Amino acid sequence: MTPSEQLDATFIALADPTRRAILARLMGGEASVNELAEPFSISQPAVSKHLKILERAGLVSRSADGTRRPVKIEAGPMKEAADWLEKYRRFWEQSYKRLDALLEILQTPVNQSEKPTPTKRSDKDA
Repeated sequence: MTPSEQLDATFIALADPTRRAILARLMGGEASVNELAEPFSISQPAVSKHLKILERAGLVSRSADGTRRPVKIEAGPMKEAADWLEKYRRFWEQSYKRLDALLEILQTPVNQSEKPTPTKRSDKDA
């Protein structure tokens, strides 16, 4: 899988709230499919489908432990996605700093000597 395809697979996997909840659960340690299915109002086969998407993205892996096949989180693809997003965070921070500087300039009072003097209105103007 190319780096671009890996990033696409990661973001596709993270796009679903159930898959994000599964990953959040796995941050506490490995779990079986049945354990992962418990808090959801979906079937165990539906959770298995979500796990297959997470596996394809490399975000989880399964191991064999007798008849048990625990699922565990894999950090690599998540780090790659975070690194990719980091470039954009820095871009936006720099943009906000430039905007802050401009706003500071615009909000600074103008020197009295530079202010135009108000003109007096005559009775004719009223």
